[in-house]
Amino acid sequence: MPELKNDKLRVVVAEKGAELQNIVRTDLDQEYLWHAGPEWAKKSPVLFPIVGTLKNNSYTYKGKSYTLGRHGFARDKVFTLTAQTDHQLTFTLKDTKDTLQVYPFHFTFQVIYTLHDTTLKVTYLVENTGKDTMYFSVGAHPAFKVPLTEGTGYEDYYLTFNQEENDGVWPLSADGLIELTPEPFLVKTHKLSLKHSLFYKDALVFKTLASNIIELKSDKSPRGLKLQYDGFPYMGIWAAKDADFVCIEPWNGIADSVNATGEITGKEGIHILEAGKHFERSWTVTLY
Repeated sequence: MPELKNDKLRVVVAEKGAELQNIVRTDLDQEYLWHAGPEWAKKSPVLFPIVGTLKNNSYTYKGKSYTLGRHGFARDKVFTLTAQTDHQLTFTLKDTKDTLQVYPFHFTFQVIYTLHDTTLKVTYLVENTGKDTMYFSVGAHPAFKVPLTEGTGYEDYYLTFNQEENDGVWPLSADGLIELTPEPFLVKTHKLSLKHSLFYKDALVFKTLASNIIELKSDKSPRGLKLQYDGFPYMGIWAAKDADFVCIEPWNGIADSVNATGEITGKEGIHILEAGKHFERSWTVTLY
């Protein structure tokens, strides 16, 4: 598999889904990514052209109905490695006859991984190569291992926010749809202590966090990470039941609500891209 290295980091990426496989601080002999165990078989799927679940797994566009599974198809497609340097990998996915059956838009979607010292930058670049306006969402789903070091446990770790948060979570229905009313959750705090029971009802979904930086830390270990996400309005935090990881998920898009109409042009969080135009967003993770 393609990989990047410098004197501190080694990053491995699979062509399938352009999915991260390893993020290792080689100078610390520390892996930061979840190992894809039986609780959840993925590590860091890329979410495109939708984020989350559609109502009835379908949407309509120009009077026609299309079926599309949770988080879209990019995570299951084989990308092409189209550029490689000592510090950067570029993976590219383009529309095909198969994608056009479920998503009637022509596109070029690139996922670009860049190393700089102890930081990995992940860039999503979307180009509308068709003649019609394109509607899409894109998001990240990296799973970071918890605990990071021996002698510590899951509940020894916590997330910190760089702004004081006073935000509710939006519950998910049994079908993975956003309920209509948020529940109080973060109350004038910079901190969220981790425990497995947080995720027994699925992900924690936030629509209005003030922060653009979330850190994973422990008072019992020097190891941690800082994830910065500018221009991603939604955030999901999730783990599979009793699994030793936490996903910190910056999203440009969100699941349908329970009362969604199914019309993609009016979908909450959808991005509108005119013919010939580009869309770009990046997030970074710094490992320590």
